[in-house]
Amino acid sequence: MKAFGKILGIVILALLLLVVAAGFILTHFFNPNDYKDEIRQLARDKANLELGLKGDIGWSLFPWLGLELHDTSVASASTPNKPFADLQLLGLSVRVLPLLRRQVQMSDIRVEGLTLTLIRDKNGAGNWENIGKPAQASAAGTQPTAPQGASGEAPKAQVRDIPQPLQLDIDSLNVKNARIDFSDEQSGKQYGVEGLDLNTGAIRESSSIPFKLSAYLSSNQPLVRAKTELTGSLRFDRALKRYQLEDAKLSGELAGDPLQGKTATFSAQGQLLLDQAAQIAEWTGLKLSINQLRALGELKARDLDKEPKFTGGLSIAQFNLRDFLDGIGQSLPAMADSNTLTRLELAARLDGGLNSVNLGDIKLKLDDSTFSGNLGLADIAKQAWRVQLSGDRLDLDRYLPGKAVKDAEATSSSRKAEVDATLASATTKGDSPLPNAPTQQAWSDTPLLPLARLRGLDLDIALNLGQLTLDKLPIENAVLKLHGQNGQLSLDDMRGELYDGRFNAKASLDVRQDVPLLSAQKHIAGVPIERILEAQGQKPPVTGLLDLDADLTTQGNSQKAWIDNLNGNARFDISKGVLLNANLEEQLCRGIATLNRKTLSAEHGGKDTPFRELQGNLTFRNGVASNPDLKASVPGLTVKGNGDLDLRVLGMDYRLGVIIEGDKSDMPDPACEVNKRYAGIEWPLRCRGPLELGAKACRLDKDGVGQIAAQLAGQRLNDKIDEKLGDKVSPELKDALKNLFKKK
Repeated sequence: MKAFGKILGIVILALLLLVVAAGFILTHFFNPNDYKDEIRQLARDKANLELGLKGDIGWSLFPWLGLELHDTSVASASTPNKPFADLQLLGLSVRVLPLLRRQVQMSDIRVEGLTLTLIRDKNGAGNWENIGKPAQASAAGTQPTAPQGASGEAPKAQVRDIPQPLQLDIDSLNVKNARIDFSDEQSGKQYGVEGLDLNTGAIRESSSIPFKLSAYLSSNQPLVRAKTELTGSLRFDRALKRYQLEDAKLSGELAGDPLQGKTATFSAQGQLLLDQAAQIAEWTGLKLSINQLRALGELKARDLDKEPKFTGGLSIAQFNLRDFLDGIGQSLPAMADSNTLTRLELAARLDGGLNSVNLGDIKLKLDDSTFSGNLGLADIAKQAWRVQLSGDRLDLDRYLPGKAVKDAEATSSSRKAEVDATLASATTKGDSPLPNAPTQQAWSDTPLLPLARLRGLDLDIALNLGQLTLDKLPIENAVLKLHGQNGQLSLDDMRGELYDGRFNAKASLDVRQDVPLLSAQKHIAGVPIERILEAQGQKPPVTGLLDLDADLTTQGNSQKAWIDNLNGNARFDISKGVLLNANLEEQLCRGIATLNRKTLSAEHGGKDTPFRELQGNLTFRNGVASNPDLKASVPGLTVKGNGDLDLRVLGMDYRLGVIIEGDKSDMPDPACEVNKRYAGIEWPLRCRGPLELGAKACRLDKDGVGQIAAQLAGQRLNDKIDEKLGDKVSPELKDALKNLFKKK
C-alpha cells in the first residue's frame, strides 16, 4: 500500500512536469501572432467585429493565462475603416487552475490609451449597435436542424445544475489616459470624457474596494468643461444585488458659457447605497458645497423599478446669495435695494419624484425676514410653483425693480420744474390769479412687465405675513393669494390692516396678447389718506379717514400706458378731515367784504380748514377722473362741487360752491360781517393747477361773486319796496314792481 502511494505520487509529479513542459513548449514554439488572420475572421463571424491587430500579441499559459495586446483597434464589420475603439495596451492574466473551480483570480488589469468614439448618425443609428451580433448565415438552407433520437423524436432536455456565479479576485484595475467621445448628428450635441484615469485596490466580492477616478468632462451645447475627481470605497454583493459606495467624495471645477466666464468649485460626499432587491437607494451623510454655499442632508429613493419617489432633508448654512449667483455668472434683475439677498439660510424636509420636488417644514431666513411653510415644484418641466408660507415681515419694495422709479423721476423732471415754478408763485391770497393747469407728463413709459416670463408662469401662492411693506405702505397681518397659468394671473385675495384701517383687493393680469390687460377691485375702510399720500412721496392736500370702493381696468406695459388707459368707477368718503393750507374763512370773508364794499383790516381764520366729510363719485375715462358730485361738510359751511382730476399730468380743475349755514354772529372784522342776507347763498370758488398745490390752487370766482352781488341788490330793493309801500297797495302790484328790477 505504501508502495502504491509512492507510485501514485510519482505519476502525479510526472503529469505535472508534463503539463509544465507542454506549457513551456506552447509558449516558446507557438506564436499567436502567426494566427492574426484567423483571430480577425473569428471576430467577424462571432461578434461582427473588425479587429485591427497592429501590434504584437504577448501571452503566457501556465500558471497564469496571460494576454497583452498592443496598438489594437475595433470597428464594426460593416464599417471596417471607421474604428470606434483604439487601444495602446491591454494587459491581463488569469490563474489557470482556479478557472476549473469557476473562480477568476487575476493579477493587475492594465488599460492604457483607450479611445472610444461613439457616433449616432442622422438616422438615429449608433456605430456600436451591431457589435456582438454573429454574422448571419450565408444561405437560408444551411440552417442547422435540431438533433433527433433514434425514433425520430427530439431528445429530451437535460436537467443541469444551476451554475454558480463566478468568484472574482482581481489584484487591481488600472486605466490610464482613456478618452470617450460621443456625438449626435441629429441634434449636433457632443460630449467628451478625456484624461480618464482609474486606479483600484483588490477587487473581491463583499470586500471594500478602494478606488480613485479622475477625468475632464465637456459638452458643446452648452459649452461646458469640468474637472472631476471621485474617490471612495466600493462594496458589492451580486447575490443580494446590493452595492455600496462608502466615504465617497466627488470634487472638481466647472466652467463654461452658463457661468459667463466664472468658475464654480464643487464638492459632494457621503455614503451611497443601491439595493436592487428592495428597489431602494440612499445617500446619507450628504455634504455639498458650491463655492461659498454649504449644505448638509440625506436623500432616500424607493420604487426604483416603477415611479421613483424620494424623501430626505436639507440644511443650508447662511450665505450671501447675491455673491453666490455672481460667482457662477448669474445676474439678478435690478432691485431697489442692492443689499438684498445677502443673508439666506434654509432647513427643510425633501420629497418628490422624477418631475417634482417639494420642500416641507421650511425654516427660511432671508435678510431680515423669517418664513415657515411649504415650497415646491409640482411639475419641474412646466415650472409649476406651489408656495404656502407664513412670515414675520417682508419689505417687498426692497426686492422690486428700482429702475422704473429712476426712469419715472427722469420722465417727470420737466413736470417737477413746472410744479416748482407754480408752487413758488402760489399764494393763499384771494386776489392772485389762478395757477395754470399742468401740461407735463407725470409717468414713465419704460416697460415694466417681463411678458415672456409671465406667460410661462404656473403659480399657486399663499402668503401670510405679520407685516408687509408694499409701495412704501406698512401692511399689518397681510394675506396674499396669487394664482397664474397659461398667461393669466389673478390676485385672488390681498388683504390687511393699514394705519389702523383695513383694506382688501382683487386683481387680474392677462398677458396672452402683446398688450397686457389689467383689472382691479379695491376696498379701503378707515385708512388715513394723508399717510397713503406721504408714503408715495406726495404732499397731502387733505387729512382724514378714507373709505374707498373702486373697480378699474387698464392696459399696457408702463406707468404711462396704465394711466392713459385707466377706466372704471370709484366712490370715496373722507371723514374727520382737514383741508390743509386752505383758509376758506379768509376767502369767504374777502368775498363778503367785497359785497359790503369794505376793505379787510386783517387776515382771518386759521391755517387749515377742518371738515366733517368729503365724498363723491369718480368716473375714469382714459386717465381722467370726472367727479360730478363732490360734497364736503365744514362747520358752518357746506361745499359742493364738480370737476376733473387729470391723472396723466396730476392736475385738477374744479368749480366749488360754498354755502354759509352755521354761526351767523358778527365776525371780528366788520368788513366781512355775515348777516341774514348771505344765508343760503352759494359762494363760488375755482380750483385749478397741480394736485400738489392742494387748496393753494383755489380762488374766489369773481364772475360768480358779481352775480351774487346783483342778486343781493335786487333783494335789497325788494326789501325797500316792502318797507315803503307796506299794506297800501295790493300784493299783485308789489310783485309787478319787484319784477321790473330783476336782473335779466
